[in-house]
Amino acid sequence: MTSIMDLFSRRIIAWRLPETLEAKWVVECVLEAKKLRRTTQPLVLHSDRGSQYVCGSYLEALNTIMPSYSQKASPWQNACIESFHALIKREWLYCCKIKNFHHAYKLVFEYIETFYNTVRSHSHCEYLSPNEYEDYYYAQLRKSLAKTG
Repeated sequence: MTSIMDLFSRRIIAWRLPETLEAKWVVECVLEAKKLRRTTQPLVLHSDRGSQYVCGSYLEALNTIMPSYSQKASPWQNACIESFHALIKREWLYCCKIKNFHHAYKLVFEYIETFYNTVRSHSHCEYLSPNEYEDYYYAQLRKSLAKTG
């Protein structure tokens, strides 16, 4: 599984559950994340040093996003996404008898889109879900801008 997390809200912005380790799936994930976030702010995308994350097509997809890499054999340097991958396994996938790839995909979709991003509280997010935390942040930002504008 490849996934991109916003470290501010811990929201999974984009993800893929491919049947192969081809770089094209990581590239698709990056392109989807860029499309959804549409920011002009400088961005850094941190990953491990898997071949998919160092190949030319990945670096081309990043374009203006700066790549950042964990040192070899140092998963704690990418702790947030590693923790997410452990959570999805422990809280969801290991509880099911997965029948086939389609079933696995459905389970991952359900976990991310209908639980993790929308319902599951996070201590980092003041015990709100990632979506709620982002909504709260933007509401506060709008209030602050309305007061100054």
